[in-house]
Amino acid sequence: MINTFKSQLNDINSGISRPKNINLTTVNKLGVLGSGLMGHGITYVSALSGIEVVMTDSNQENAEKGFSRIKNILHSIVKKGQLSQENAKNVLNKITVTDDYNNLQDCDLIIEAVFEDRDLKGKVTAQAEKIMDRNGIFASNTSTLPISGLAEKSIRPEKFIGIHFFSPVHKMKLVEIIKGEKTNDETIAKAFDYVLKIKKIPIVVNDSRGFYTSRVFSTYTNEGLALLAEGNHPQEIETAGKKAGMPVGPLAVIDEINLGLVSQIRKQTRKDLATEGKELPLIPADQVIDLMTEKINRLGRAQGGGFYEYPENGKKYLWPELQTHFPIAKDPLTQDQMIERILFIQAIETIRAYEENVVTSVAEANIGSIFGWGFSPEKGGTLQFINDYGIKKFEKRSQELYKKYGKRFTPPKMLIKMASNKETF
Repeated sequence: MINTFKSQLNDINSGISRPKNINLTTVNKLGVLGSGLMGHGITYVSALSGIEVVMTDSNQENAEKGFSRIKNILHSIVKKGQLSQENAKNVLNKITVTDDYNNLQDCDLIIEAVFEDRDLKGKVTAQAEKIMDRNGIFASNTSTLPISGLAEKSIRPEKFIGIHFFSPVHKMKLVEIIKGEKTNDETIAKAFDYVLKIKKIPIVVNDSRGFYTSRVFSTYTNEGLALLAEGNHPQEIETAGKKAGMPVGPLAVIDEINLGLVSQIRKQTRKDLATEGKELPLIPADQVIDLMTEKINRLGRAQGGGFYEYPENGKKYLWPELQTHFPIAKDPLTQDQMIERILFIQAIETIRAYEENVVTSVAEANIGSIFGWGFSPEKGGTLQFINDYGIKKFEKRSQELYKKYGKRFTPPKMLIKMASNKETF
């Protein structure tokens, strides 16, 4: 923890991944496309930091709903004594709420935060880029779609970048900056400086499907679904997630994300890979996703219930019918066995991302895992966990898990080589 939170975090905030040849930049006027879950949060943290923001949506009513959410956040922190009423008014005065893209004129940074649909993102990119400051940069808040592919719809792909926030935006500290194939250094520097300005932690990664954080985080949720499909008790799975150091169990997390969105992202991924002549490999989680979305229509909290029930005047509880659809096995795994799989699957995928140069430093891998999706802080991050476990021992155990549970636990070549040479991350 000392190594990660002191040395590595300081390295990131001091700019280890910021282009050194670019002077300090500022954002004078920000445009945010979309006022929903992510859009209103991005607008709030930016206005709170003194930036003028134009928040747009497809119609004025939706935009006003986003503005109301911002008012609610401000009301909450004023009530707690964390902000004065006068400063709260100043924040609101920084925000223009509109359905007219013409108000995006002079924006030197625009962040789109619309639904995870490639065609929709391409449409709003083309509309906004015609109006914004020609020297400004355009960013996508996508959590999964490759930036280089989205940049194909841009008239200035060298000024196109990914700026990936986490939900809820006003609470989560990490922001993942994603470089596309044509993204230039000036664009990276401006995105980096903006993230520091809004008091977040920036990590810079290379383009890949799911980038670093979404790619590795999905292994946590997918492993939870695999454990459910194998016949482990859902409450035991949730407890194992928390005991592994994660803030929330995997089933509860998926309910918040929404299985409908998970299914949509999977369909988009399959479609994209098909155009490249590739197939998306089947994983144990797929059968659970298919059953929940296609047969029993339990999509998550926003749709009234998923793995959990959400009574109006009470605490959520696991849906009693889960065990009907996923019967408990005669010989379920122990807590320790489930915890091990939850930790190992995330660490192994992190090595793959590092091996493929998606995440380019150990510091960003560790900090990104803790502040991005809540990997156990006590472990010091995904790669520090491997160092602590013992790299030779970790490689050997990965081989055993691979033989028992399948390809997803295959030890990466980098791990095998490092174990052989007795190296550490």
